[in-house]
Amino acid sequence: MNIRPDQVWTTPLNDLNVVQQGFDHSRTVRFYDTTLRDGEQTTGIVFSADDKVAIARKLADLGVSRIESGFPRVSDDDTEAVKRILDAHLSSEIWGFARCLKADIDAHLELGTRYLLCEITTSDIKMKAFGFTREKVVERITGSIKHAKDNGIEKVNFFAVDSTRTDLGFLRDVYGSALAAGADEVSVVDTIGVCAPETAEYLIRQVRSWLGPQVPIHWHGHNDFGLATAAAIAAVRGGADWVQGTINGMGERAGNADICEVALALQFLYHVPVALDLGKAREVSELVQKSGNYTVDCWKPVVGKYLFTRESGGVAAQFHQPSAIEPYSAEIVHADRRVVLGKKSGLVSIKMKLDELGLKAPDDKQPEILEKVKTLGTTKKRLVSDQEFRAIVAGTA
Repeated sequence: MNIRPDQVWTTPLNDLNVVQQGFDHSRTVRFYDTTLRDGEQTTGIVFSADDKVAIARKLADLGVSRIESGFPRVSDDDTEAVKRILDAHLSSEIWGFARCLKADIDAHLELGTRYLLCEITTSDIKMKAFGFTREKVVERITGSIKHAKDNGIEKVNFFAVDSTRTDLGFLRDVYGSALAAGADEVSVVDTIGVCAPETAEYLIRQVRSWLGPQVPIHWHGHNDFGLATAAAIAAVRGGADWVQGTINGMGERAGNADICEVALALQFLYHVPVALDLGKAREVSELVQKSGNYTVDCWKPVVGKYLFTRESGGVAAQFHQPSAIEPYSAEIVHADRRVVLGKKSGLVSIKMKLDELGLKAPDDKQPEILEKVKTLGTTKKRLVSDQEFRAIVAGTA
């Protein structure tokens, strides 16, 4: 999607060297979407096989470079979804998810999965919960990755669960073991969402220093402190090549990084090119919400229903100049700009709504119309519909 400079109205302070330093503005950041697996781990959410295929198609249209198809051993429905997504021959790479277990890997091999993310926990606190030892973890990593590569998996991403709470010496060892066994890339994983953005940047830099410039590094972060987007951006600043996340920020507990939020911020605040078409973001978001039978907050960044809807009279008075009241054009995310009526409306809102609906009302009647609109909005604790506004205008004439 081509974005014009006159569609973005941030601050020139973002261009200061202290803000931009550290980012590679020549390198495109790509996204690995895990809505169909980690996103479905949101409590109470169930996607059918039909849902997953439809979402995968929309993710490909969005420009997501990699789509995680799912975990076939969860259920027959998940197995069907993975098979159908693979058979759809989408433009995105289709990746499978597996634990470092032969049976998980074999399930993908049977379906024809070519790219596989293999996970195992590496932090002492989680190893204790599973009854693992460090030796057992390394054994599982090397055996599983070797099995995958020996049997036709083209690329393996080693996903170190709870990387951010893992002893750094051991983390370096397990990444080294994974690569030696045949892994092609690694994920740095903030499973519990505990990383400050500065910590995410530091850790990515450490991993990069261990692995060198050729090994692709992914960042996977959760939002438990409301910092998933910020941490993902910091990880990119630290040298991460890929950001893993979900549509609408779905996922365990407080969810994952929202890939569309990350793409928006990287592109418009940090001038980092991204492989994502934000013009498709709202369409994908709506499908995921419908499929999961839930609704995001109307004020949610990128996809919120009311981001470009104005009720406040003072803001509506500036509607003719979007740059005065918005950070970027509604065109970028294919949203409609509009004025609605309610408790916070002003006279300018009434005039605009009259024009929009092709209604007439004398200037001296418009304050009375406004008062009735404000009273109805206050009493009902909601917006006033166009039908109700028509009735108010007719009753005031």
